[in-house]
Amino acid sequence: MMRGIFKTFILMLIVSLFFATDAFAKSDQAKNSLVALGDSIPFGYNLGENNNAAPYREAYPYIVGKEADMRVRNLGVPGWRTDQLLVALETDQKFRQAVRHADYITLSIGNNDLLQALAVAQRLSGGDSGLFLYYLNDEIEKSNIFYNLEEIVGEVRSLTSAPIVFYNIYNPFQTSDPLHSVGGLVLPGINQMLDVQAIYLNREYGDVVVVDAFTAFGNNQAEYVIAGDIHPTLAGQRVLAEAGLQAISLFK
Repeated sequence: MMRGIFKTFILMLIVSLFFATDAFAKSDQAKNSLVALGDSIPFGYNLGENNNAAPYREAYPYIVGKEADMRVRNLGVPGWRTDQLLVALETDQKFRQAVRHADYITLSIGNNDLLQALAVAQRLSGGDSGLFLYYLNDEIEKSNIFYNLEEIVGEVRSLTSAPIVFYNIYNPFQTSDPLHSVGGLVLPGINQMLDVQAIYLNREYGDVVVVDAFTAFGNNQAEYVIAGDIHPTLAGQRVLAEAGLQAISLFK
């Protein structure tokens, strides 16, 4: 008799575990999903010793996901420019399917377009500050960054109506670096253009908002940017996450 009771107990335990597991899976799948698009910033590049092969689990998309109770798909790719992300959204099924099933999209891209323009301007100007600004503006225009961003948002909108939270460009240079003043001179104008573009895109497609990473970082690069690098520290990632959460709350 005891053997029969024991078998019944085991059977009931297995059944209860099965339904508990099934319920857990459904609960997890019922969560909203966040898809992070962009470059090495959402990827969390250089935050860990060996994280360069996979996104760092404390980069801002994961902090946002944890705080907002969302599943996260981090599709940030170190080194990518706007044109590369656009091609991926147009042709790569991994990207297209992820975006298609997203409830929220974060977008951080354009940083490498500007860094590439900066490098070319430095090389062509030969140290002449007047020529440097001339070549920098010329290279930024050649990069088609604003056109590409518009196309990226349009491509995302062809796949999903999910809100798009776009991060503008923070100053990545330490205050002791001469390039910090260049960033302080050039980036406000670029970010202002991004604001104007976002207004247009929001009117055209709906639910597009800009996160002001530039103001959030301010001149606190010593705390928010890795020394000798241009990527956010853990503190910087948290600041980006807080700003993103505030933006996402506007859609709830």
